[in-house]
Amino acid sequence: QVQLVESGGGLVQPGGSLRLSCAASEDVFSVSAMGWYRQAPGRRRELVGFVTNEGFATYVESVKGRFTISADTAKNTVYLQMNNLRPDDTAVYYCNTWPTERLSWGQGTQVTVSS
Repeated sequence: QVQLVESGGGLVQPGGSLRLSCAASEDVFSVSAMGWYRQAPGRRRELVGFVTNEGFATYVESVKGRFTISADTAKNTVYLQMNNLRPDDTAVYYCNTWPTERLSWGQGTQVTVSS
């Protein structure tokens, strides 16, 4: 079973940046679009954006122009570069296949945006 391991989260001030990584134990990126998702306290998990196996990325409106998704298929890793972070970006961030989340969820990585 493919395992997903997210990393790179932390505490950052508003306006700051973080780069998250999601490493898969097997090659999934070359055959499936990969999404980044997040779950804020008391809220449902939501899609942040996804990248196709051709390298095209799409984002939800709230992160457009601030977040960038990329993938390194040789490393079985997908990245989420987050700039100009806001307090409402605070959440646990996860990756999974898109549009259907076919893999078991990893533990996620906590992102906290606070002054």
